[in-house]
Amino acid sequence: MRPTLMIVAMFAGPVWASLPPPTEEAKAQTAVATARSGWTDKVAQYQLCLAMDRTAEKYRSSLKAAQKPVPTAAATPACADPGPFVNVAAAKPLEAAGAHSPPATAVSPPSSKATAAEIAGGVKK
Repeated sequence: MRPTLMIVAMFAGPVWASLPPPTEEAKAQTAVATARSGWTDKVAQYQLCLAMDRTAEKYRSSLKAAQKPVPTAAATPACADPGPFVNVAAAKPLEAAGAHSPPATAVSPPSSKATAAEIAGGVKK
């Protein structure tokens, strides 16, 4: 074989190697980044809407000052404020498994003398 072909073959393996699957933390960071990006787009649309309203109002007032006929305003929806960004990942409880604090209020003691088969409704043999 030629030396250049050997070098190409030696370095070509890592190129086709696949990356490991993302961790749960990486998935959560991606979800937060996606949510923040969507919220940023909504804020930009809100600010654009406000700027267009101010521009239209300034145009109408300049026409009134020049004593020119003012066209009627087109009916447009009100600007919707997206509000502050809410991090959905921070809203999750710290103990996702619920090992120490169950989500519902307890209605019975945490342990009983019943066997697993009796709880499941089966007969103990």
